[in-house]
Amino acid sequence: MATQKLYAGAKLRETRQRLALTQKDFAAKLGVSLPYLNQMENNNRPVSTTVILALAQEFGFDVTELATGDAERLVTDMREALADAVFADDIPGLSDLRLTASNAPAMARAFLELHRAYRDTHERLASLDEALGREDARPQASPWDEVRDFFHYCDNYIDAVDRAAEHFAGPASGPRRITDLAEARLDALGIKVVDSDDARLRHYDRDARILYLSNHAEPETRRFQLLLQVALLTQEKLIEATLDLARFQSPAARDIAKIGLANYFAGAALMPYTAFLQAAQEHRHDLERLATRFGASIEQVCHRLSTLQRPGAKGVPFFFVRVDQAGTITKRHSATRLQFARFGGACPLWNVHRAFETPGRFLRQLAETPDGVRYISLARDVSKRGGHFGAPVRRFAIALGCEVKHADALVYADDLDLTLSQAFEPIGISCRICERTQCHQRSVPPLERRLQVTPDERGVLPYKVG
Repeated sequence: MATQKLYAGAKLRETRQRLALTQKDFAAKLGVSLPYLNQMENNNRPVSTTVILALAQEFGFDVTELATGDAERLVTDMREALADAVFADDIPGLSDLRLTASNAPAMARAFLELHRAYRDTHERLASLDEALGREDARPQASPWDEVRDFFHYCDNYIDAVDRAAEHFAGPASGPRRITDLAEARLDALGIKVVDSDDARLRHYDRDARILYLSNHAEPETRRFQLLLQVALLTQEKLIEATLDLARFQSPAARDIAKIGLANYFAGAALMPYTAFLQAAQEHRHDLERLATRFGASIEQVCHRLSTLQRPGAKGVPFFFVRVDQAGTITKRHSATRLQFARFGGACPLWNVHRAFETPGRFLRQLAETPDGVRYISLARDVSKRGGHFGAPVRRFAIALGCEVKHADALVYADDLDLTLSQAFEPIGISCRICERTQCHQRSVPPLERRLQVTPDERGVLPYKVG
């Protein structure tokens, strides 16, 4: 098999600018000529082995970052945006999108921001909410989408917050230890922790300095909420500094992101990076054993596994997603080449949708995306009980997966035949950007394909895809 050439001009340029070096100085340190560096930064030449070694030796650079980054997810996001009916004609080809994502990522993000603003304005008008007459009717991103994209393009890993949480947890780990530590920290602040019969999971009375935790919640949920409150009270400076760097467009987005960073701290304190990574490798990512060891829920463990992207100590790159019963994606992250649809639901052929049919069981799936990449996916339902008779039960399903090349690191792959091509089910991202022409679950035609409608024929679909 031929060695794939590595084009990483945007990442090289970003590294040089972060180091505040001119092209001439950067080229000298890398041991290449100025024209050669210029060609690499503009993706006219692949990054050479000499440059890769020099990056590691001169700057301690994690060279695996050159092969990752935003390019693939930017391409996926742009393809989905271009599936909008407003772009009916002259849609750029895939090669053009890849060129834009590699050479002009800022332009790609600006396009996505513009399209998102258009969608937001369009939805306001469609809902007849008199948006045009209101003072707050500025065409801006939804705060939830803005925060989601912030974590998405950070690879769901926030180094400063992660390390602060690991420092807080200390060398010892375990549910009882971290609970005692959190309660002791709150006690030192003069805050009392009290059980509550309230429907709210957590309520902090600032005047009385009492933290109420619902006794209807599961122990792992109570523990997580306890740590979340510790983050809000003890890590405010760190969280606010991180928010300043993010430069959110609205106060609402900043407020949502603040809770998101506190949640991140809670998960990272409950499952400290080094200890959790070691345990994950030791138990070969057995979710139930990890949940028991760290006193976390299955969903919390899956989410934490998707954040193990610390430079120099990366874990298996996982994707993680949560969907509701309507198929809407409520959480998503991918450190793999698989990217999720920004709008709408996930591919109906994916096993995450079948998890609702088999509550309490793990479902395994070998899947292949249209680009030929193969994955192993694990899905399970995660019901969130109300705590008393008559209370509504919130039902979700989660999926965790990685490329099959990491299957040896997963206990769930032990008895699967990874050499059998027929064992891999064809899945996609969303119908509009899925290139499969014979999919029996297709809901809308694919982008960039001509349709043939024949009145005298009807197959699985009412049209043929050219």
